[in-house]
Amino acid sequence: MSEPATADTANPSGRLPGRLPALLLLALLVAVLIFAFRDSLTWMVQRGWQKEEYNHGYLIPFVAAFLIAVRSREFSAVPWNGSPSGLVLIGIGYVMLLLGQMSSVLTVSHFGFIVALWGCFATVLGWPAVKTIWPALAYLVFMVPMPNFLEVKLTAGLQLISTEIGVMVIRLASIPVYAEGNVIDLGAYQLAVDEACSGLRYLFPLMSFGFLCAVLFEAPAWQRVIVFASSVPLTVLMNSVRIGVIGILVNAYGVEQAEGFLHDFEGWVIFMVCVSIMFLMMYVMARFSGRSLLKSLRLDTPPTGEIVRLLGGQPARRSGAVAAAVVLTGTLLIGAVDAREDIVPARTSLNAFPLVLGPWRGGEQATEQRVLDVLEADDTILAIYQRDADPFPVALWMTYYSSQRGDRAVHSPSVCLPGGGWNLRVFEPVQVPDVRADGGDLPVNRVIIQMGDARQLVYYWFWQRGRMLTNEYLVKWYIFWDGLTRNRTDGGLVRLTTPIGEGADAEAEADRRLQEFVRVLDPKLAYYLPGENVVARVAQND
Repeated sequence: MSEPATADTANPSGRLPGRLPALLLLALLVAVLIFAFRDSLTWMVQRGWQKEEYNHGYLIPFVAAFLIAVRSREFSAVPWNGSPSGLVLIGIGYVMLLLGQMSSVLTVSHFGFIVALWGCFATVLGWPAVKTIWPALAYLVFMVPMPNFLEVKLTAGLQLISTEIGVMVIRLASIPVYAEGNVIDLGAYQLAVDEACSGLRYLFPLMSFGFLCAVLFEAPAWQRVIVFASSVPLTVLMNSVRIGVIGILVNAYGVEQAEGFLHDFEGWVIFMVCVSIMFLMMYVMARFSGRSLLKSLRLDTPPTGEIVRLLGGQPARRSGAVAAAVVLTGTLLIGAVDAREDIVPARTSLNAFPLVLGPWRGGEQATEQRVLDVLEADDTILAIYQRDADPFPVALWMTYYSSQRGDRAVHSPSVCLPGGGWNLRVFEPVQVPDVRADGGDLPVNRVIIQMGDARQLVYYWFWQRGRMLTNEYLVKWYIFWDGLTRNRTDGGLVRLTTPIGEGADAEAEADRRLQEFVRVLDPKLAYYLPGENVVARVAQND
């Protein structure tokens, strides 16, 4: 008597019954992924891509589809045998989604979407198929905006580099010039190299264009690497030259040369010059190899009918069904976590913060609306305190967030302080002794900033659900952990600033001033920045 047929012997190919096209199953999985990641993707489209640095992001998915079309013949020629190892990537992608959503670093969620997408392709189609179209999947990285705290740090660094090289260009024209931070002093005029002039608005589009050129350029690998890698120094150099030229024009014809249409037009010209230099590099490389540039660029795509037939081509395997189950389960779990309501402790508004602290008398100051718009904090206060017989005041700045999920989170002064000509001269974590109610020390970041001869001392720390933290990366971790385990993501920042006078003991005097102020400030904070144990709790939907 013969043995009954098992599932494997009845369907040894591992294909799903009914011959469901693999690409159709893949499209359904991508649709579910988009739904699961909808909050972070919506932020990326509606807010991230609105910045000039990333407004090329709308084109990235279409260019990625073009790259798949260019390689569609090789893609269809490979057997689509799904690989279960892709399930690991899908799982990692969902973990990154959870981490990004709950730590307020949405970039983690954005990259999680791309990782999960790779996992779906690998599970449904297999790694040989992924290998043929990997440039298209890798190209999606260029649609992800950089995290704000990293972007600001990169901007500050590029501002200083562009200023230094721009000053060198101005000096080549025999014009006396002096630079302090990112301010160029021409004597009659002063030019501030602000964030918009750092070169980032050219860097990210040019990097994505350089990667595209490297992928389409049929040449040895080392030449492709040079084409892509050149985008970074090209951007920095040409942006610096632009700043230098603006300085020369301003010195000759007035400050109008650095404003309006002419300023924007110069930026467009610089970008096109960078693109032209990149094409010139490829042209020279192709000519040295005995080829024309046009024939070295792979731009041909198969006929439309051939691509349409590809959509209904090879059937899905069982691993694709497993991938569907994993994606649906992950989406349901993420939905359950997102449905939870944050616990928001009762607290007193910073509007009622006392303006008399021991011997210190203060006055509240208005904060610029543009600053408030960027911070998106629920509560803020800026007050200037001074005591009798002390020539220097102390500026108190505090922010509070009832929830730090999504993209709303406390901003680090290490990111916000540089700019406007101020430079960080000293940055160190220290312990202020005898501050806490139990006589314990308070950890703070001690920063000295300088512009010209003016110096200021800054103390700041993050108040996060009873924790006093100085490391902004630990802040992100505890937001994630407390949000997951305690349903709380509220938190705030305390920053103190005082001028540093002249003399050998001026810095030590500024330290004493801030430490004495901290000791009278700390007992008041618990009423306005809730700690670990809260008296009343209120559920809030964001």
